[in-house]
Amino acid sequence: MALTLAEAAKLSNDVLLKGVIETIVKESPILQKLPFVEITGNALTYNRENAMASAAFYDVGDTWAESTPTFTQVTASLKILGGDADVDNYVRATRQNVQDIEASVIELKAKAVRHKFEDNFVYGDTAVDSKSWDGIRKLVDPSQAGSHVVTMGGAGATLTLAKLDELVDVIKPGKPDLLLMSRRSRRKITSLMRALSSMEVRQNEFGEFVELYNGIPLAVNDWILDTHTLVAGYETATTGGASSAIYALKFGEGNLVGIQGPGGLTVERLGSLETKDATRTRIKWYCSLALFNALSVGALIGVQD
Repeated sequence: MALTLAEAAKLSNDVLLKGVIETIVKESPILQKLPFVEITGNALTYNRENAMASAAFYDVGDTWAESTPTFTQVTASLKILGGDADVDNYVRATRQNVQDIEASVIELKAKAVRHKFEDNFVYGDTAVDSKSWDGIRKLVDPSQAGSHVVTMGGAGATLTLAKLDELVDVIKPGKPDLLLMSRRSRRKITSLMRALSSMEVRQNEFGEFVELYNGIPLAVNDWILDTHTLVAGYETATTGGASSAIYALKFGEGNLVGIQGPGGLTVERLGSLETKDATRTRIKWYCSLALFNALSVGALIGVQD
């Protein structure tokens, strides 16, 4: 069964771990929605659905044609994400009346883990960093032609709602659970919707007000760049240009999920250090991404200001 981090935190009796998970999830629309599946071992091998089987009508005595779906076997390996948070004992003893120094340091480290996850969720590339996992940009591969990539044109263009509708239609079956973009792209969508007097806003389970497009939440990822380069309608680089990308995501088992090792995100108190007067807490997470259906992730590329 796949659980989001927020739901997993409810099952934990560790107050410190709950606090870390809440810090990570609170400001991350990705981790609020992305479910995680725990696996045994260091990798998950699965079949990614590429094309559906077909069916036809037949007359009596016709020869029946066989048709089966096609799959690609993929292996998603768990990677180690985390960091150490050291608290100087002198600072903790002398500044305790101001604030809880240890809690503040651990909170900042938890935010750093969240930032790294969100960055890698989009731009992760094992060919560049073998210690990481492939992010959604690598999974849709905007440098190649594909039914799951929509382009604004050969060199990019200003966003239109018609193109956004094309992106929504990439996801099959149903609609995306999230549209992920940069702040610049979100401002443009908001402007277009406001001009039509069709703004949709609702409050999510975390008390935040979220803008919607056609009932689909709009989410900002601060790591998505507005400097992608397009040549002949395909992305060739993430820097040097003036374009951005919007990603449509459908979450859940059979679609896009996170995978993690037993216990998920963990917080370890390593205790006093030998080489300095401080105590150390380690936040670690054995995690990765698994895309079971190629049409659960789509990209609209060439989005310009």
